[in-house]
Amino acid sequence: MKMSYREQKIYFEKLKRYERKFKGKEAGEYRILVQRHKDEEELDKLSLARLKDLYDKYYVNRPKPNLDDLFKK
Repeated sequence: MKMSYREQKIYFEKLKRYERKFKGKEAGEYRILVQRHKDEEELDKLSLARLKDLYDKYYVNRPKPNLDDLFKK
């Protein structure tokens, strides 16, 4: 499964704000992936799977709360 550089970039942009939450092995792997991304390399299947795992674990796309519920009588 090939991922374009643009899709790869989107994953890194969204994970950037969570990188301080990575601990130990995750932080090291993420730094290696970022370095490979900066060198403009396409990630292989295993690296891509690891990037997606980090994305799924840390990036939470929460639905926005409905503020109308606060103003009901």
